[in-house]
Amino acid sequence: MRQQHEQITIDGTPVVVIRSAQRQRTVSLERVDGQYILRAPATLVGEQLHALAGQLIRRYTNRQRRRELNDDGALRRRADELNRELFGGTLKLTAIRYVTNQQRRYGSCTPAHGTIRISDAVARLPAWVRDYVIVHELAHLVEPNHGPRFWRLVNRYPLAERARGYLMALGLEEGATGTADDAGCVEGSGGV
Repeated sequence: MRQQHEQITIDGTPVVVIRSAQRQRTVSLERVDGQYILRAPATLVGEQLHALAGQLIRRYTNRQRRRELNDDGALRRRADELNRELFGGTLKLTAIRYVTNQQRRYGSCTPAHGTIRISDAVARLPAWVRDYVIVHELAHLVEPNHGPRFWRLVNRYPLAERARGYLMALGLEEGATGTADDAGCVEGSGGV
């Protein structure tokens, strides 16, 4: 028999595994009728198979989540509204999108490119907190550091202090060591 079919469970998710002697190196994952199907070489077994399947499922679900969050353009529309309301529409925002690879910060900005990335975790927060994160990153387009000028820009948002407190409380709850003011910032880019 050239193909072997089996069902495994990865983090509570059933996965049909089709192993083939003809397949030498490549592994693929697809979702058909709501079920994951993993095609792999016959030699891939045990913990190695489970680890790879888990990694592929996480990648697949992250890609789907990013697509769902970014497809409707709502984040960009809201950023443009806040730009008009608080910055007179003067900021040059090239792109803003949700990402799934920021677990230690709520957002980040690359001022040189005019790009902003917002953690997908922010999508689950109240709208007024999400707006604060957007404003924080928009302010980095003008001022890349967290100096007094930066905070004057951020504080144009009427709920800035309240939102910072909300994010700090979340960080404390999750055992974070930083604050909502400085978590995750790196040289040359801004982030909260």
